Amino acid sequence: MYKVKICGICEAQHLHAAVESGASYVGFVFFEKSRRNISIATAQLLANQVPKGIVRVALLVNPRDQFIRDVLKNVPIDMLQLHGQETTERVKYIKKMTNLPVMKAIGVATKKDLVLVNKYERVADQILLDAKPAAEAKVPGGLGKSFDWDILSDFFCKKPWLLAGGLTSENIKMAIKKTRASQFDVSSGVEDQFGTKSKKKIFEFINTLKEI
Repeated sequence: MYKVKICGICEAQHLHAAVESGASYVGFVFFEKSRRNISIATAQLLANQVPKGIVRVALLVNPRDQFIRDVLKNVPIDMLQLHGQETTERVKYIKKMTNLPVMKAIGVATKKDLVLVNKYERVADQILLDAKPAAEAKVPGGLGKSFDWDILSDFFCKKPWLLAGGLTSENIKMAIKKTRASQFDVSSGVEDQFGTKSKKKIFEFINTLKEI
């Protein structure tokens, strides 16, 4: 059973497409530098439309305590996704402060980057492996680029983990073959243009997995 997280949802029509197609998670991006950034007010409206059983994820990048509180005070969120340079201690602190499960994103470019998984799997509830951005990048992910999946040929994680980075309905079968992943995070791969989701591509991506 494969699970999919549709991330960067900003509009009701795309939220409904994710729900109707069978997504297990829906993600809302709270990061001003992202084209998928969403206001707390809009996220509140959308999150309240998510049926039970689907995990509502708030993507945060090096968030301050007060911002986390502001989001959670107004938006019904089930899980936090930390996509910045948060330390293991920071992850532990945020988990304790919010009493919510945390998904920690780790950028991967070479096999050496996987060493971080051993550190973060001790404190996070889930791990997300994404393509490592360039040093000068303004955003830490969601760039539509994949990393060398052969790096994960013998990868093992004690916690549930998601594969992210450049996934599409065209390459998802190859991604599974090379990584044996069972959970996937997709954003740009289900967009018509950068930052704008496509209902058609959301259905295509998830239906491709249902056929496997």
